[in-house]
Amino acid sequence: MAEPRVLRIDARDDVVVALAPLVPGMVVGGDDGAVLVREPIPLGHKVAIRDVAAGGVVHKFGAPIGRATHDIAAGMHVHVHNLATMLEEGTLPPFAGAPALPPIADRPDAWRGYRRADGRAATRNELWIIPSVGCVNALATRLATLVRPRLDGRADGVHAFPHPFGCSQLGDDLARTRRILAGLARNPNAGGVLLLGLGCENNRLDALRAELAALPPERVAAFDAQSVTDEEEAGLAAIERLLDVMAHDVREPLPLSALVLGTKCGGSDGFSGLSANPLVGAVAERVTRAGGIALLSEVPEMFGAEASLLARAATPRVHADVARLVDDFKGYFRAHAQPIHENPSPGNKDGGITTLEEKSLGATQKGGRAPVMQVVAYGNPVRTDAEVLGGLALVEAPGNDAVSTTALTAAGATLILFTTGRGTPLGAPVPTLKVASTSDLATRKPRWIDFDAGPILAGAPLDDTAEALLAQVCRVASGTPARHEEADVREIAVWKQGVTL
Repeated sequence: MAEPRVLRIDARDDVVVALAPLVPGMVVGGDDGAVLVREPIPLGHKVAIRDVAAGGVVHKFGAPIGRATHDIAAGMHVHVHNLATMLEEGTLPPFAGAPALPPIADRPDAWRGYRRADGRAATRNELWIIPSVGCVNALATRLATLVRPRLDGRADGVHAFPHPFGCSQLGDDLARTRRILAGLARNPNAGGVLLLGLGCENNRLDALRAELAALPPERVAAFDAQSVTDEEEAGLAAIERLLDVMAHDVREPLPLSALVLGTKCGGSDGFSGLSANPLVGAVAERVTRAGGIALLSEVPEMFGAEASLLARAATPRVHADVARLVDDFKGYFRAHAQPIHENPSPGNKDGGITTLEEKSLGATQKGGRAPVMQVVAYGNPVRTDAEVLGGLALVEAPGNDAVSTTALTAAGATLILFTTGRGTPLGAPVPTLKVASTSDLATRKPRWIDFDAGPILAGAPLDDTAEALLAQVCRVASGTPARHEEADVREIAVWKQGVTL
């Protein structure tokens, strides 16, 4: 009788995943009931359950993850030594229309948040200090430190977001920096924003403010440090005016559909695509089926999974936008003479992920089966009109954790679910719940991890676990701090593509 030490995801798969280290002589489940393990298989790695000849396609998640570079016999370890990417092969499917997911009843009092004047909902009411240029980073950080003892309940917090850019940039590169900073300032969680400039930088405050014309003017303050006698005094005065406005904001009951849920993975392992990512996908489905919006980014981790996303495009235009998003990103790699399959990272490979197709097929599960309703350019806001509600938005950004979570925040995510198999302390400007792929990680890093998806690997029902995670999402959205908030870890990163003067 086969021992329950492996997980087979799809009936079409040629491999199973080791849920515990396997040694030669063990018997695991296969096509005909039993496969003899031929060599050591580390935790989270793949073992073949049928023979695959050299040049044959290996399947996981019911889809191709690469070609065998050598003959692979059932029971052998399948990894970088005998499996290679096939990203350069194949054609993409034409538009066929997204299969509809049945709507579910919205939950009118799912969480308590702040309703903004434009109708958007916020999970936090914070004052954000955003430098236009790296030269005033220290001033921004000092102002946040000085103000925190003076909040007196007028805001949920005050945070500075330093970055090294805003000067010595030209053209599109400068415009992208300005756009991402403006996107951060537009996030609903920023109940008040202080834009802090130096005065001689390329990223002029007047141009940055022009991007924020739709925000209520009493919610935005700005000044150049070179234009005032005492920059600390000017900053504190501006912050006091903002806090007096924010003091009138109160939490109120809000529906599940009011959430804009970001999804992200980082430090993935061989279990991320088996537990944490499908779990987050199940929560994303609940939010979108209730009429909300979920965001999926990390475009390089869509390489190899494009077909599944294109099959869910809601309209021909969205289908074309998805194809262009992926193709343009591949062009970005080639323009820098880099292979498009360089991902997975060394840590991913240590954890059992072999090819980018495998990583991408696991990563894109964070969006569940929700239809793709829109594609959002880097730094641009997600649309929230009736035409795109109840679906997934793909956000242009690389896979880098800090850059991607910043892009999700700038697009309008008010809470992010971040799955991880190896762990990370990173936090975005908005609440960022870390979902561990294994109970071992959740136990070892309790100060990093908010939710344990490991029980799914032991047979816990996905639906029940998704309801538990959604309940925690609603608690955090209502004000309970995430682990990174308790540790005061919040940061941004700007995706720079141009020359530096």
